[in-house]
Amino acid sequence: MREPGLLKPAVLWLLLLAPLFFSTYGFATWVTSQRSDVGTLVFGWEAHMPFWAWTIVPYWSIDLLYGFSLLLPNTRHELKQHALRLLSAQVIAVSCFLIWPLRFTFERPELDGVFGWLFAVLAGFDKPFNQAPSLHIALLVILWVMFQRHTHGFWRWVVHGWFALIGISVLTTYQHHFIDLPTGALAGWICVWLWPVEHPSPLLNARLTRDPKRWRLGVRYGVGALLLAVLAFVLGGGWLWILWPAVSLALIKANYFVLGASGFQKRADGQLTPAARWLYAPYLAAAWINSRLWTRKHPQPDLIVDNVWLGRIPTTSEQAPFKAIVDLCAELPINPQGRAYQSIPVLDLVAPTPDECRQAAHAIERLRASGPLLVCCALGYSRSATAVAAWLLHTGRAATVEDALTIIRTARAEVVLHPAHREALEGFSHAR
Repeated sequence: MREPGLLKPAVLWLLLLAPLFFSTYGFATWVTSQRSDVGTLVFGWEAHMPFWAWTIVPYWSIDLLYGFSLLLPNTRHELKQHALRLLSAQVIAVSCFLIWPLRFTFERPELDGVFGWLFAVLAGFDKPFNQAPSLHIALLVILWVMFQRHTHGFWRWVVHGWFALIGISVLTTYQHHFIDLPTGALAGWICVWLWPVEHPSPLLNARLTRDPKRWRLGVRYGVGALLLAVLAFVLGGGWLWILWPAVSLALIKANYFVLGASGFQKRADGQLTPAARWLYAPYLAAAWINSRLWTRKHPQPDLIVDNVWLGRIPTTSEQAPFKAIVDLCAELPINPQGRAYQSIPVLDLVAPTPDECRQAAHAIERLRASGPLLVCCALGYSRSATAVAAWLLHTGRAATVEDALTIIRTARAEVVLHPAHREALEGFSHAR
């Protein structure tokens, strides 16, 4: 159901965003035109890029779609998040234009007719600066997310086709070099991640951690991000793609320092938001491979007691024996395929808090009534083992923390529980 009275705030947002767009974009163009140190970043193969004059039509259409997009949200919250995404894209892109200006180098052929007029109008405002990240592509990502959210069936396919054509047009109209596209997409997904519709913004609950374990892990990810970034800029060329995993690791660092598990934006259905999947993709691939390598000698889950099993995050086929899943893994997605499911995201290599132990214990006891239940994390050795121990204490199957750990280790000898895990369980036990 659409909330009433959304037209007025939508128009107000447009009246704020449109002048801001043109003024800040024009200001960045003017500043860059005064500089003598504006560089270029062009790959050799781009010389073979065709010029298609007709693609100026989809290129221009993004301005119309920008305005219409503010009329699509069904709630004030969705409208606000969408507007903040558009505003954030402007801030990120214009800041980059001022800090790291680039120039477009190809000459367009002379044109007449309607297409020539459209290019002439564009040239009156858009000079050959403001390149990376492409604000056009950043806005494309944000608008694409909004339009596909509100279209279905045939019209969703039309949206996908037209937005893909807009993405191609930034090259075939000779408006951008290739480097501008992936950097623009990255900026767009960061804006979508910053202002999600399904979750609170990761910035709202940001708190600098006091946990020394999280600090140590965050520093490691930060060093990894820095090394990859330096390597990308030193080697250049195709090596610039490793800026993607560098950004991914930088966001992981932020999760350990300030954002917590909510930075991964794992939804109640076990999936990550689209923005999180794109931004964390290099890390997610490495984390999945790591989980399979560490458990290759013991991939199967183990029965603890009373049809409660402990194991690694399962593939689709590995879920077959189970009717319910309690998932402690923050970083890896899972598709429970209609099974009873509860996600309690906890950062990797970090012990659950006493409150998370309580949530897990209640979830295990509630969902095991559905049938065989799997409690899992990436490996099934620490976070999920702590959750099972909390359940054993909660239901009286273990009198002490040591008793609970003995039961678990008897069934699954590979579990690794550090003093922090014991401390969390003691805190949970005392709170009971």
